[in-house]
This record gives sequence, structure tokens and C-alpha cells, in this order.
Amino acid sequence: MDIKFLALTAASIGFFHTLLGPDHYVPFIAMAKARGWSYLKTGVITFVCGLGHVGSSVMLGFAGVYIGAKVTSLERIEAFRGGLAGWLLVIFGLLYFIWGLKKAYSSNEHEHTHEHGAFRHVHTHSHAEEHAHVHDTGKVNITPWILFTIFVFGPCEPLIPLLIYPAAKNSMAGVIAVTAVFSLCTISTMMVMVLAALRGIEVLPVQKVERYSHALAGFAVLMCGVAVTFMGL
Repeated sequence: MDIKFLALTAASIGFFHTLLGPDHYVPFIAMAKARGWSYLKTGVITFVCGLGHVGSSVMLGFAGVYIGAKVTSLERIEAFRGGLAGWLLVIFGLLYFIWGLKKAYSSNEHEHTHEHGAFRHVHTHSHAEEHAHVHDTGKVNITPWILFTIFVFGPCEPLIPLLIYPAAKNSMAGVIAVTAVFSLCTISTMMVMVLAALRGIEVLPVQKVERYSHALAGFAVLMCGVAVTFMGL
């Protein structure tokens, strides 16, 4: 098989594999919106997680090629990793959803009346906001690291068969071409989907549900995990 044709196949599979897998971009969109990440920070986090996602499968594929493992054996490992990543998304999404609901309902504003002689005024405040100001200073945000860990476990299932064929033909140029093209298309598609979706969300009237942003983000990640675990997406 011609290397150019193999590279084109890798590009198309990488693109459609990512596009049809909402778990590749929905978690980043949801977390970026909920946590107020900038476009730059969102792009960097998506890129690094995508690198971990593809890189883990590349290393597994190279190891399999080196020891002469069968495709079926590698696919079983990838299937196990896929199941594990799906459950990690479910657990993380569920916990974040619960925390988001708690945060939303603890941030209810209430009024206080103060009298100063002949003067009287009313102000509103939220205990959750006061707590955040006191305790969030200097706190390390572990959300990107959790996402990175999940995506390292998440496999790129189509990559293994693509790598095995040129390796069987003793074509190192083919192996490198397939790896590079597939990785580039996968990560690029992830980043375009995430940043384009965030741009689109900006024009939507979401102010009314702003207080539920964390809960909605957790729910979105949870649904991605459910789709991966129980629907095979």
C-alpha cells in the first residue's frame, strides 16, 4: 500500500474519529466555560491532553510492533483502556455535577438591613462568594490534571491497525507518516471543535443559568462518560 494513501487514510480516520467522539471535545468546552478559562489556556490544555491521548496509543503501538504483538492483543488492551477512561469520565462528571449543584444552591444571595441613625440601607451578599475569596487564593486548579489523566488512559483505537500494516512491511517511513498525520489531525480537530464551540457559546443568552455553570459542566462530562461506557461512542 502506498504511503501517501496510508497517510490520507490516517488523516481522514483521525478527523472523523475525533469529530464523532464527543468525549474528545465536550469536556474541554464544558470546563472552560464553567471555570472561565481564556482561549489561550483552553487551547493549551486541549493540546496537552490531546498529546497525551494520542501519545499513549502511539507508545503502545510502537511497543507492540517491537515485540511483534498481534493486532488482536493490542486491541484488547485498547478496549480495556477505553472502558477505564469512560468510567473515569463518569466518576469525574458525577462528582463535579454534585459539587456544582452544591455550589449553585449555596450561592443564593440574601439581604441584610443596616441602620445608621436616621439612615437605613439594604445590601445582598453570598456566603459562597465570601468563602471563595478567603480560601481560593493560591489554590492549585487540579481540573486540567484530571482531564489529562483521563485522556492518557483514553485510547485512539483506529491507530493500532494503521500502525501495524506499515510495520509489517518493514516501512519505518510509513510508521512515522501514519503516526504524525493521525496525531496532527486528531489534536487539530479537538482544538478547532473546542475553540469554535466556545466562540459560539459567547453569543448565547446564558446569563440566567450562569450560577449552574459548574453543575452543567459536570453533567456534560457525565453524559460523555455514559456515551463512551454504555453506547460505545
